[in-house]
Amino acid sequence: MNKRHLTGLVALGAAASLTLAGCASGNQAEGGSGEGGDASLGTITLGFLPSWTDGLSTAYLLEDQLEKIGYTVEMEELTEAGPLYAGLAQGDVDMYPSAWPEVTHASYMEKYDGQIDDIGAYYEGAVLTIAVPDYVDIDSIEDLADNADRFGGKIYGIEPGAGLTKQTQESMIPEYELEDSFELVTSSTAAMLTELDSAIAAERDIVVTSWRPFWANDAYGLKDLEDPRGAMGEPEALHFLGTAGFAEEYPEAAELIAGIKLTDETYASLEDMVVNEYGEGKEAEAIDAWIEANPDAFETLIAE
Repeated sequence: MNKRHLTGLVALGAAASLTLAGCASGNQAEGGSGEGGDASLGTITLGFLPSWTDGLSTAYLLEDQLEKIGYTVEMEELTEAGPLYAGLAQGDVDMYPSAWPEVTHASYMEKYDGQIDDIGAYYEGAVLTIAVPDYVDIDSIEDLADNADRFGGKIYGIEPGAGLTKQTQESMIPEYELEDSFELVTSSTAAMLTELDSAIAAERDIVVTSWRPFWANDAYGLKDLEDPRGAMGEPEALHFLGTAGFAEEYPEAAELIAGIKLTDETYASLEDMVVNEYGEGKEAEAIDAWIEANPDAFETLIAE
């Protein structure tokens, strides 16, 4: 099961681009724009990181919903948060469909103050974590310092530009005095999951950076280490962000987006459907299946 999950994510990571190279998808790829047909309300560009599956899932959900009310949607795939926030601030990207602006990406929000609009939170209680497989017999980050050899002195992380990476490197590691005993290994989400998959297959001890909500927590049986010093930050909400003036330029879209609120159950089912049950290349089918199973998931949902 783990390798089935991993294969799709590795492929997604390999396909992503650091530059804003537009690629139309969904109905637009066939020249249409959902129910709007030729009378499009305008074109909205969604920027997201395919390896960060919260954004992957909500991007395709928004593509479906926005096209149904008459917008043309373009999807921009990137691999780092920095270029995505820059594109959003500069207007090259109209929306970021799953941002962590309160804690994890607060530095980007400060950097681009006045150039990015918050157009609504869709999920409450997201957290950054340090995690181990559930067979590992330690329960707190405080236990890592005395067990560095068991983990080869490495914490496996994700992209260097991720807010999770910054929080781990600049807050957690110094707070727990791990500078001399651990190295934070960064590359990509897919690479981290490759290491995790290999370690679990061998029942080897491994520690990784993670977050919730994230499908891999359940798929790989991960256990969050307790963080008694609060070094990984407080829980935060996941938001939809728009380039400055988004609601004025796309009022119908802003109204639809304002009604999107997902619970733990509805979010988990969305991500699992897109990432695992259907996978790469079948995102539109996954969204159709999710809507059929969750017709009342949020207030403004358009089922047909």
